[in-house]
Amino acid sequence: MLREFNGRTAVITGGASGIGLAYARRCASLGMNLVLADIEASALQSATSWFEERQVPVVGVITDTMRKSAIESLYQEATARFGNIHLLFNNAGVVNGGAPAPVWEIPDVDWDWVLGVNLHGVRYGLQTFVPHMIAHGEPGHIVNTASIAAFIPGGGPYGVSKFGVILMSEALSHGLRARQSRIGASVLCPGWVNTRIAEAERNRPGALASVRNPDGTGLPIGTALSDGKSPDAIAEIVFQAIENDRFYVLPHAGWDDVVTGHAAAVVARGDAFVLDTQTVLARRSKGIDV
Repeated sequence: MLREFNGRTAVITGGASGIGLAYARRCASLGMNLVLADIEASALQSATSWFEERQVPVVGVITDTMRKSAIESLYQEATARFGNIHLLFNNAGVVNGGAPAPVWEIPDVDWDWVLGVNLHGVRYGLQTFVPHMIAHGEPGHIVNTASIAAFIPGGGPYGVSKFGVILMSEALSHGLRARQSRIGASVLCPGWVNTRIAEAERNRPGALASVRNPDGTGLPIGTALSDGKSPDAIAEIVFQAIENDRFYVLPHAGWDDVVTGHAAAVVARGDAFVLDTQTVLARRSKGIDV
């Protein structure tokens, strides 16, 4: 169980903005070394400079989490700079933009991009960092970012990827306990958070351009994200989970009925769970825990 943070090292994918950057601020306040990984060079430079100006030990690494070789390079740079890694946030995530489409009409490039970053990026992070974290024997923790979208039908590649992250994280937790390691695990399943993920198309590789969304427009979800919780509020909740070795982290209690409703539909053995788009978009924070 990781409870002492000062002097330890955190690796954060998607660390230059949103929840990842909030994790970094929290880690810095606790005296940790920071390894920020992000694909957006300008944002990464800005984030790294901000911490350097405040005398925080930090290194920024341009990282495309779709590629295992990039995660392996991240590992090499992180350990070369700071030695042992204690806290790993597999946090980088994207969502394909443009108008929603039936699942059978979603182009392969959308699946390849979203699953590549959101699901396989987590897999590569675990494959690369967990052996090192087990081997050095010091307390540690891993946080994988999923989403409440894992339980909402109609989410396309994003929801599919996040459901996979939950199952992968459960397998991770079981495996770490079976090895009697000193590493804890958590999976984060937030609802609306005030980030720029709806604009993720800005970072889509050109080779995976979508014929359905050639202009790279974002996700049409209005003000739902800006009405959501702040990334810093999410980071605070996640660190409470780390300190208490809690696995499931659902910071938006107002979405609990979606999780239970999905499970109830499964065991009812009837029709597929339904949650229409307007109902999803109508769920705003408005200062309440939804």
